[in-house]
Amino acid sequence: MTPMQLKGPEEERAGLRSPGLDDRITGALVGAAVGDALGGPVEGYSPEQIAERHGGRVRGIVGPWHGDAWRTARPLAPYHKGDGHVTDDTLMTHALVRVYDRVRDHLDAYALAEHLVPDLMTEPRWIPELEAEALPLHRLFLAEKWLVARLAYGHADPREAGVGNIVNCGAAMYMAPVGLVNAADPRAAYAEALDVAGAHQSSYGREAAGVFAAAVAAAATPDATPDSVVAACLATAKDGTRTAIEKVCEAACGYDEFEPALGPLRAAVAPYDTVGPDYRAPSLAARRPSRLHSIEELPVALGMLVVSGGDYRQAVLGSVNYGRDCDSIATMAGALAGALGSPVPEDWARTVARASRLDLWRPARTLARVTREIFARDVERRRAHERAFAALGGAPCSD
Repeated sequence: MTPMQLKGPEEERAGLRSPGLDDRITGALVGAAVGDALGGPVEGYSPEQIAERHGGRVRGIVGPWHGDAWRTARPLAPYHKGDGHVTDDTLMTHALVRVYDRVRDHLDAYALAEHLVPDLMTEPRWIPELEAEALPLHRLFLAEKWLVARLAYGHADPREAGVGNIVNCGAAMYMAPVGLVNAADPRAAYAEALDVAGAHQSSYGREAAGVFAAAVAAAATPDATPDSVVAACLATAKDGTRTAIEKVCEAACGYDEFEPALGPLRAAVAPYDTVGPDYRAPSLAARRPSRLHSIEELPVALGMLVVSGGDYRQAVLGSVNYGRDCDSIATMAGALAGALGSPVPEDWARTVARASRLDLWRPARTLARVTREIFARDVERRRAHERAFAALGGAPCSD
């Protein structure tokens, strides 16, 4: 198959300074949080239901689906989804940044057991959707609570603890920091995320975590485009995940606006998605391990990145209006567009930060410092390896 020709923002960037590391880390993490907040209030619904509820496509931050009845209305109660509140996608992303801040080196599955799980279990934090301080564990979906059940109480081998969990996007949704720590090195990001995600997920859920990290690392590369991001994903992804990304991005190439692409992107991913047509009534085969299937969220996020040509606003709005698990889709699309350097709308970012009562920029500053430290350690380790290999009669050391 010849390489897909995807749309990129090269022409738009002509003459502009390429975003640096700090810009890309900030764009990715703030972009992910804003996408999460925009998608939260319409999560679980179809594009048609979303358009009917809001009198057309969502174009920005909206209120709860059930208005003032959000505290008691099912199936969303007791979470205040909407009005700019981030969800568990952002809570987990920020928690992983804190783990990097403690370890100050590359992570593995043991790091989740030693640092992430205690953070979720023992440190009360502000939870925007609960409008209260609480343990992050109390906000997490059951697939994320699995980390605590298996690692803190089950004492499972962290590298295998994800086996038996429902297979979903739960690990992929917070892997952007892994991609950023490995900026411009998608294969390293893929390998690190696979190791980290072994504590949480298996099968195509774990694979998606690795591929999403690779995508973020590829986006955080000088002169990166949606084309190069998708190419990096196709170079690393395996089995149904690879095929789903390929099919969705091929479909996305035919569109430059998200609205006409909503149906075709869903049709392209449907053969690989196990949940089925009714998101709130999953099929019998839903979320079971398979080499033939893929999570829905990552391929669609990449598809929206292609449709938008890398533009943050359009990639996120397309993800939000797609519905289904759209907070996670918009989290991923927002991280990728932000890492490419597309500006996150300032009014959205300020509103989400104020409504969620979170400093969305602090985790980015923290991760930028840690990323530089890790890179310096990587250089030292690589040079030590080169010296040892040269002493064995191999190639001489680099300068």
